[in-house]
Amino acid sequence: MKTTTDTTLREVEQAGTNTASSLPGLVAEHPFLQGMTPEHLAILTECAMFAEFKKGEVIFREGTPANRFYLIRSGRVELEAEVPERDHMLIQNIGPGDVLGWSWLFPPYYWRFDARAATPVKALFFYGTWLREYSEQDHNLGYELMKRMAEVVIKRLQSARKYLVELRTEGRV
Repeated sequence: MKTTTDTTLREVEQAGTNTASSLPGLVAEHPFLQGMTPEHLAILTECAMFAEFKKGEVIFREGTPANRFYLIRSGRVELEAEVPERDHMLIQNIGPGDVLGWSWLFPPYYWRFDARAATPVKALFFYGTWLREYSEQDHNLGYELMKRMAEVVIKRLQSARKYLVELRTEGRV
């Protein structure tokens, strides 16, 4: 779902800014995508656009359809989980160089956490639904994305585990 802060490559080109020409370089330079083939980077660039979020803006909510992911360029995003009787609990902070969103790749394609901009955020936005379709056609692309997203999932689980251990140690659980 496109928000008013999403800017497609075509819109940037029509506006006559230099930002569109920087998109392929920004995609290729992000740590998450380093080592991808030029062909795969071209596909990823085709599915990418720029996104910005204001401080406090909700990026996505748990339980809503997951159809995209973000590569954070600047700013900080807080991942939160809703916990009965506790409102929301911070699970992890996501910052520059990090990936936000893995649920687009795994059925049933619903977000598992809430994400909120803790500061103003600039990111690269990728259409996950398009990338799933490309991955069905190019299994090497799908394998690369799956490997990389699996690492993101593992980091999220480790972060959640660490947080739970801290809560238990502090006697808050």
